[in-house]
Order: sequence, then structure tokens, then C-alpha cells
Amino acid sequence: MYLKSRQKIMTIIAIIIAICLIISGVYIAEYVLKEEEIVEEPVQEILYDLEKISPMTNQGLILEINRIRSRGLIDLIMKRGNSWKTPPNIYFISNIDGQEYVSKDVAAAGGASSETFFETWDTMFLENKIQRDVEEEQETSEITLTIMEQKKLGLLGLRKRENEMERIQVTYDFRTGRWDGNSDSFNDSDGYGHYIGENYEVWFNIYQTDYDGDGIPYWTEVNLLNTSPEMDDSFRDPDNDGIPTSWEWRWGYDPHNFDNHSTLDPDKDGLENIEEYKMEKYFADPYQQDIYIEADGMEKGKFIDIKHVFWSESQQVCIERFTQHGINLYIDFGWPNTPINGGGEILTFYETLSQDSGMMLQFYRHHFPDERKGIFRYLVIGNNAGFCHPSEFNRYDSLAVGTSLKKLFINRLAWTQRTQRLALAAGVLHELGHSLGVGPWNVGGNDNISWIEGKAEKKAFLDAWGDYKSVMNYYYIWDYSLVDYSDGSHGPKDVNDWEYFDLTAFQKHTPVVEDPGFELPGEPEI
Repeated sequence: MYLKSRQKIMTIIAIIIAICLIISGVYIAEYVLKEEEIVEEPVQEILYDLEKISPMTNQGLILEINRIRSRGLIDLIMKRGNSWKTPPNIYFISNIDGQEYVSKDVAAAGGASSETFFETWDTMFLENKIQRDVEEEQETSEITLTIMEQKKLGLLGLRKRENEMERIQVTYDFRTGRWDGNSDSFNDSDGYGHYIGENYEVWFNIYQTDYDGDGIPYWTEVNLLNTSPEMDDSFRDPDNDGIPTSWEWRWGYDPHNFDNHSTLDPDKDGLENIEEYKMEKYFADPYQQDIYIEADGMEKGKFIDIKHVFWSESQQVCIERFTQHGINLYIDFGWPNTPINGGGEILTFYETLSQDSGMMLQFYRHHFPDERKGIFRYLVIGNNAGFCHPSEFNRYDSLAVGTSLKKLFINRLAWTQRTQRLALAAGVLHELGHSLGVGPWNVGGNDNISWIEGKAEKKAFLDAWGDYKSVMNYYYIWDYSLVDYSDGSHGPKDVNDWEYFDLTAFQKHTPVVEDPGFELPGEPEI
């Protein structure tokens, strides 16, 4: 009886303890929830002044002159003589809201000054910038950039003449961060921040002082993009499409709306927007066709030999031929800050590079960075060589051109430095044309050598293809008064190479597979 009473008492005590624990647990939970509610109270949205232009930093304007390229070399090197060896003395004059700066008059600390010129055909990677203070809340600025040449006159060159070569005039809007004018504007024909004049080609950029350093003006962030003017949007990607807000804003995309930039290619140059973004520091424009080439050279072989390099004058001839048709050609033969094994390497000497042997594969794999494949074409300037042929799969993205003394002096009759540079340019243009989709299987005058087989064969060839005056035609490839593709204007049987070109061809699997010993003509191979 005693035991039963004790058990009842213990049971009642246990129930009371359990009830107390439950009540205390509920109380603690309510307390914690209240604390969490206090912590998670919504933060008040920061209200920015929507009317202000630049309230967070001292308002200023920066003009960058990123590249100036003379277009005059090609006219000089196509003529006999040595005038092509003397590059111009270039300088620029900037004027921002009436404040002028002359680049050749360099002032240093302590009052020292000197005259400094760009003595070159191309100032790529010799960037300059001008910075100017402007009135706070100023809405626009008037900017003029003038490209000048100084020419020396007289036998001793003591007299000088200053010539204005190009003038670029735009109006910059501090609200939108964009500029506009007859010389350059967003989505104009030669690219934003890219001016093609009669004498010079200029790449430039304009931006304003910016609190968060992303290049997007305060007014645009708070009124148009709904982004924070206090947070750098150079790497933020709110729509998760692989490209940050700052790039999308610059090129007119909505940074809050997903775009498949891995497939978008508005200019149809083979570089999808994600690749255009990667190439931004090398002037890539998603609305202007760009061609990129990485070129390597080859060391000397025999005692009587030359180092096999891509002469800068040959590069300029190739670049200008594409500029004349609104296409930007960029050649890396020693650019700074490139990936390991970037352009300009001097490769081990081989007497002959043959497409049938597949020897290019070793260079393609070990001297052409993987991250550049599909963006760049790969070119080797070798000894005896001359082909465009796949290194991997069946994509025509590998080129080889030879500059052996035999090729230059005997085969091409290039006996002077001038004609040697033209011979190299013609060879590169020819092989590049193949990677742009022109081959013997779609243009019968291309790579056709039937004219060397006899007088009758030559007559038949000229009757069929004599109007096709192009570096793609072996009959004209070493005509040093040409060094160009054909535009279809040379006669009724001419072919317009430019209409055949497909800038995406180097990424595609060609429908023809060339066996070793492939013989022309190529039409039956289709």
C-alpha cells in the first residue's frame, strides 16, 4: 500500500516537472522569436537624390587615347623607294571645355619640359590620358581630339610644319556617361570609341570620376539601372548571364534581363558576346567585326639566313586591307600581358613545315594557349611553308607562311626589303583568306596552278580567271602592285572575295577533308 502511494506521488511530480518544462520552453521560444524579429526588421531603403548628377565625388572628366594608327604606310610601301621606312611624328591636342593640352609639350617636375612624339605607324599599347576638373553638377562637356603630324622640311630638317590630320568632336553627357557627335557615337558605323578617318584610325574612351569605380555614372545607376552608386558593378552579374553589369550597360544590354551571351554574336564575326567581353582590353566590339591572329616566328637556320618574324610593316598592310572594308584585324606578335605562350615566340627551326606531315600540331598544342582557341587564329612565320590547314579536327584555324631566302629571292623575286614585306603580307592574306572560307572548292581560280603547264593551259586559265585579281589567285599573288583581295571590279569574270568571306569559318568543320597529297582543283571533293 505504501509503495503504491509512493509511485502515485512520483508520477504526479514527474507530470508537474514536464508541464513546467513545456511552459518554460514555450516562453523561451517566444522570447527567441521576438529577438529574431527584432534582428530581421527590414532595413530602410537608401533614398538617393534622383536629380543630382555627381553628388558623391568631385566631378571630373577623363579622356583616354588608347591607340593611334596611321593609314598612310600602305600607300608608301606600294611605291618604289624607301619612304616607307620613315614613320610619322605624331602628337595629339585635346580640348575639353576650352582647356587645351598638347601631348608633344611634356612638362615635368621642376619646370623641365621637352618635345615628345609618337614616332611610329601604330601606337598600340602606348596609351595616354588627360584628366580635367569640371564644375559640379555640370551636365555636358565639349571634347575635341586632334591628331597632328610634324613634318621636317629642308635638307637638314631644321624647318618644321605642323599638319592637322584628323579632328574628332563629341559631346559627353554626365548623366548617361555616353558621348555623341558627327565623329563618333554609340552604334555608329566604325564602332563606339573607334574613329576611322582618312589618314588615321583612333581608339579612345571617355568617362567621368565615379565614387564606386565601375564607370557607370551616379545618375544612370539611380535612375535607369536601379543599382547602387556605392558598389562596384564591374563584376556583379544580377541576371546570371555570365557578363557583369558594367559591360552590359556599355553595350546597351539590360543587366537585369538574362541574355544568352554564349550564343549571341550580333556582328557575326565568330566571337560570341562572352568572348567579346573577354577580349575587351584588346578593343573587341560586339557590333563590329573583329579578327584576331596570334603569330609566332622561327629562329634562323643556316648561317646565311634571316630570323623569320612578322615584320611590323607587313602587319600594317594586312590590317589596312581589312580596315578599308570596315573589319578590325588585330595581330598579337608580342603583345604585353598575354597568356603564357602568347604571340611573338621564336620557335625551333624547321627547314620545312608541311601541312601533310601535321607538324603544326606541336606548335598549336604547346605555343597556342587553349583559352585563345576559337577566338584567335594561329599563324607561324616559318622557313619553307605556305598553307592553311586544320591542326585539330577539321577547323581551318592554323596558318603557316614561309620567309626562306629561296622563297623570297627566287620564287617570289622579292629582292628588296620593301618587296619582302609585301611578299609576307600577300602570303598571310592568302592563307587568312582560306580561314575565312575561300578555297579551291568554291572559287575555281583560287590556288589554281594550271597556267604553268603550258601556253594553251595558261591561255585557258586567263580566259577563265584572268579578271580575278586577288592574292587568293596564284597568278597574281606576287604582284607587288596589288597585295589585296579582289572586290569584283576587275572584269566580268572577276570574283568578289569579300562576298565569299565568312568570319566564323575558322570555327566550323569544313565539309572537305584533305587527304595527304590533295590535288587541285578541289571541286570534286565536295
